[in-house]
Amino acid sequence: MIVTLLLLAACFVAFTNGANANFKGVASLYGSNTTTLRTAALWGTATTFVGSIVALFLAEGMLSSFRGRGVVPDELVASRDFVCAVAIGGALTSFLATRLGFPVSTTHALVGALAGAGLAGSGEVRFEALGKQFFYPLFFSPIVAAVAGAVVYLLLRAVRLMPDRRTPLLDVLHFLSTGAASFARGLNDTPKMVALILAVPGLGVHWGFLIVAVTIALGGLLDIKRVAETLGKKVTGMSPGQGFAASLVTAGLVTTASLHSLPVSTTHVSVGSLFGMGVASRRVHWRKVGEILLAWISTVPCGALLAALAYTLITRF
Repeated sequence: MIVTLLLLAACFVAFTNGANANFKGVASLYGSNTTTLRTAALWGTATTFVGSIVALFLAEGMLSSFRGRGVVPDELVASRDFVCAVAIGGALTSFLATRLGFPVSTTHALVGALAGAGLAGSGEVRFEALGKQFFYPLFFSPIVAAVAGAVVYLLLRAVRLMPDRRTPLLDVLHFLSTGAASFARGLNDTPKMVALILAVPGLGVHWGFLIVAVTIALGGLLDIKRVAETLGKKVTGMSPGQGFAASLVTAGLVTTASLHSLPVSTTHVSVGSLFGMGVASRRVHWRKVGEILLAWISTVPCGALLAALAYTLITRF
């Protein structure tokens, strides 16, 4: 029973991740009216899927991080009840945010779930290790992205490579940069969920990556509209050139983090780069940015609470 629940919970995390996050890499394509929401979603999902598969060879370093080793006692890490509770807490947090149209971090949801299930399971969580492994890169990534988004926008404008109108060359570069950002997202996010699904006995690493990659793609194809509207239209206004600048920053930062096994949030990097570009161009929508920040702040405690509740219910019944 617990094995079936664990498999379903891990797949639920992957599905909600795709629904909430697949559009983040390609939001600038839709926001700048370079293409339609459907085309952007298909492009983002396809390139994310490729990144998810390639992660099997390039990003295995994050598998051990998201198993909770060093954060909670090893005997708890080996417990399927614990892993199942982490998956349920992370999935429900992402699901609720998606229903409300807020682009939140699956990484933050899982980090909160690790802490919540750990406290409910043994009462012992090494918060210093949690900070070093997760909170520091997660906290600084949106700040770096915002600064980089503003700098890249201003540099491209200074050298007159920031056209306000679409051109065939700009469209090609824009699609390539958003594809790279989505590829990097698949590379960075997939191992986090594979770490959960590998607790299913007899399931090999290759099958784990394939199942997660397919389920992320399904989430991105079937349940993406609410978050797409928020990211594409409500964070900031943008021209095609400005959208290209933001996607270039997202692709560069997330790819770098993935290759160094740093669990950054693609959400934070994508929104941060859009925000930085929007501030520099004076087109940012401050109220919506404030709402997104509140959603981010609530992600970790929400994941912790739901995972703690799930662990209590699983172990008692």
